[in-house]
Amino acid sequence: MALEPGRPRPEPTPETKHFWEGTKNGKLLLQRCGDTGKAYFPPRPFSPYTGTRNVEVFEASGRATLHSYVIHHRPVPGFKPPYAIAVVELEEGPRMMTNIIDCPQTPEALVLDMPLEVAFTPMDDDITLALFRPAKGA
Repeated sequence: MALEPGRPRPEPTPETKHFWEGTKNGKLLLQRCGDTGKAYFPPRPFSPYTGTRNVEVFEASGRATLHSYVIHHRPVPGFKPPYAIAVVELEEGPRMMTNIIDCPQTPEALVLDMPLEVAFTPMDDDITLALFRPAKGA
């Protein structure tokens, strides 16, 4: 899938560098609290559950379900309307804001709780976005 020109480019920070390196290599990398074992997103150097810096990075499955969405109909640089702005719930528990691709951007096609899979979509040589599409076979 080709991205629309003018889409805002994420800027990796020291806290998010592992996430962007993962997407570039076709991996969805999350973090997990070392004390509770709970996964979290977005990336940060401490656990949102306990505040500990005892955290680890791990590769997520890339599977999710559609938790919520809106269909945006107004033109915005980098996006061709209509397009879904979605919150997906990853199989590991955290929720992530993203876009849904490879399906009609209609309420009939975007069914809550539908199974999704990550679709790594290059933006340039350094940034690859983690977008989601309907899961194969679903």
